[in-house]
Amino acid sequence: MTIKYKLSDLAKDLGVQNKDLIDLFTQWTGEVKKHTSQLTEEELNRVFEHYTRDGEVQSLDEYLNSATQSAEPKKQAKQPAQKRKERVRMPKPEKEQKPAPQKREVVTVTVDTSSADVNLDKFNEKYTELASTKNVENRRKPQPAGNKQKFTGKNRLGKNQQFQKKRETEAERLQRIQLEKARKAQLKVSIPDEIAVGELAMRLKVNVAQVIKKLMGLGVMASASEVIDFDTASLVAEELGAKVEREVHVTIEERLFETDEDKEEDLCERPPVVVVMGHVDHGKTSILDAIRKTRVTAGEAGGITQHIGAYQVSVNGKPITFLDTPGHEAFTSMRARGANLTDIAVLVVAADDGIMPQTIESINHAKAAGVSIIVAINKMDKPTANPDMVKEQLTKYELVPEEWGGDIICVPVSAATGMGIQDLLENISLVAEVKELKANPNRRAKGAVIEARLDKGQGPVATILVQKGTLHQGDIVIAGTSVGRVRVMRDDQGRILKEAGPSTPVEITGLTEVPAAGDLFDAVEDEKLARELADRRAAEAKEKQFAAYKKVTLDNLFSQIAEGERKELAIIVKADVQGSAEAVKQSLEKITNDEVRVRVIHAGVGAINKSDVMLANAGGAIIIGFNVRPDPIAKEEAAQAEVEMRMYRVIYDAINDVTDAMKGMLAPKFREVELGRAEVRNVFKISSAGTIAGCYVQDGKVTRNAKIRVVRDGIVIAEDEIDSLRRFKDDVKEVATGYECGIGLVKFSDIKEGDVFEAFIIEEYRD
Repeated sequence: MTIKYKLSDLAKDLGVQNKDLIDLFTQWTGEVKKHTSQLTEEELNRVFEHYTRDGEVQSLDEYLNSATQSAEPKKQAKQPAQKRKERVRMPKPEKEQKPAPQKREVVTVTVDTSSADVNLDKFNEKYTELASTKNVENRRKPQPAGNKQKFTGKNRLGKNQQFQKKRETEAERLQRIQLEKARKAQLKVSIPDEIAVGELAMRLKVNVAQVIKKLMGLGVMASASEVIDFDTASLVAEELGAKVEREVHVTIEERLFETDEDKEEDLCERPPVVVVMGHVDHGKTSILDAIRKTRVTAGEAGGITQHIGAYQVSVNGKPITFLDTPGHEAFTSMRARGANLTDIAVLVVAADDGIMPQTIESINHAKAAGVSIIVAINKMDKPTANPDMVKEQLTKYELVPEEWGGDIICVPVSAATGMGIQDLLENISLVAEVKELKANPNRRAKGAVIEARLDKGQGPVATILVQKGTLHQGDIVIAGTSVGRVRVMRDDQGRILKEAGPSTPVEITGLTEVPAAGDLFDAVEDEKLARELADRRAAEAKEKQFAAYKKVTLDNLFSQIAEGERKELAIIVKADVQGSAEAVKQSLEKITNDEVRVRVIHAGVGAINKSDVMLANAGGAIIIGFNVRPDPIAKEEAAQAEVEMRMYRVIYDAINDVTDAMKGMLAPKFREVELGRAEVRNVFKISSAGTIAGCYVQDGKVTRNAKIRVVRDGIVIAEDEIDSLRRFKDDVKEVATGYECGIGLVKFSDIKEGDVFEAFIIEEYRD
């Protein structure tokens, strides 16, 4: 802080004349100062140094001895000045009135303490009188001449007090800021990814208004209840001097599963996973049959592969994993899962049929999954085979064959004769080699459930595809809400395996329940923690299921009463495998429309049992069985409770039956059917009949029971019914195109020439 000191004040404190100081500065700098000039700290120091040297004492003994004799005038004048100099040299000079230099005799008082009758009180009294006399002399000290601006001792003392008080306040303020900074530096706050403004203020131990003010400075307008992200909250916390730490919540999944990315040096070559996709009956399974040298087509119903299978074959000493997906559109979601698990998609297209709707879906799923596509043009042994037509159709979906300048490999094959199968396998190996597929086998296994079923002897059985790591017999596995230890592990040929590496499909037993097709599985170390996670997932699934049904509140009470007019068809689905049950459920629920809702209240795996019948009876549902039969007890219970059960082996038969049943439940619908148009050419006012429009039928016909829409300049003026329809004087039932007639309306009479009558009827129809 800069000290402001006037030349006149310094002269008073030093006991010298203003002129003496002015002469000194003129001698030093050549600048003539005034008595009101403000002196800098350097100028003050120079003046103090000058007067200090002027009053210098050579020997301390000489100074002490001088107390016994009268001081010379010069020394007497210098000593007070020296003492005053010392006081002025303080950082904040305290301005006191000092006695003017004068000659006085120094009297030394000697006290003899050897005598017992020393009068100390008398000495103290004399000392007090001397001190009082000194104070009186100080108060009566005359003001130096030449000082035009006079300050009383009281005013000067007040100024010093104010100056001293200001210094103390500034120091206190600096000390307070330092303490606050120290306190803030010690404050550490943990902030999650999202936090409410009020919660942030509480953690920072500040007022909410301070946090809101800082947010406004950052351009964020938020109330105390609003949520801000971590980056914004950390900026506010740092502005307020706090040290920020990111709050990390460790979930059960993070404790159980390995989430570290594999290092490049840990990766090894793995077999490709190939999915076979295409339209129904285009020969997907036949191609796999030719590859595996086994026949599975004969055991299938309606030409549809009922289950997703996984097989591994060896081509030139290298294994290739194949996934077979059903071709019917009901399995769209399952086919999408299959594509997401795979590296290469073999699109099977019949050479005589070309691209069909399911083929287009397969193309879209393969593109969405980012897999390489190889087209197998099947049924080349047929006389009607036209591979060029197939290639031309492929170009419409951005699949350009290699021979036409594209990058899609098209292989003509015949599953019946085996033609082109080896060429197809070699192309699959070539594409896999180019993709450089790798995985880390030295970690815990991770993959997906391809298929799952309930076996009477083995319990839940799941077909899984290992994608990363190696699965060992005895490993603890969690898949969805199912947990268990791998008891037995078999390959597609039924051989028992001890371990399965990346891209290997295996069938495992030992799970607590049947997982859903498409569930991800992980091998874990902590079985207790895995069961806790499975229980939590099951609870969340139940909550989600319950949340799907509306609960009655005052807000939605009337809407639910109105929705009571909407009919509902409840269905219980039982299938032989989980994938089929899910596919049937999704297909049936897609039939839902605005008036009738299909609700699958339960979908399970295994035979229809007594509990299924009891559930259907309580919920007013019907039971649809897919590749399953009811047990004898369930059959009797269904007969007694009059619960309807339908058994199917082909999925679209079930869909057609449910669709027909829903049509019978639909309310009748109405639509407008346009009959014809007639132009008004004359308007007649008849007292007995009212306004009659003389019309010419331009197209269609006008019937007696038709409704009329009056259109003028393209704008509908009115809608009315025909009151009379005549030709000449005869009433007629209809008038055809090219004939004239007279039309009278029931209500509307403001008819003008040029109006157009549009004749239509409303008819009832059903989908």
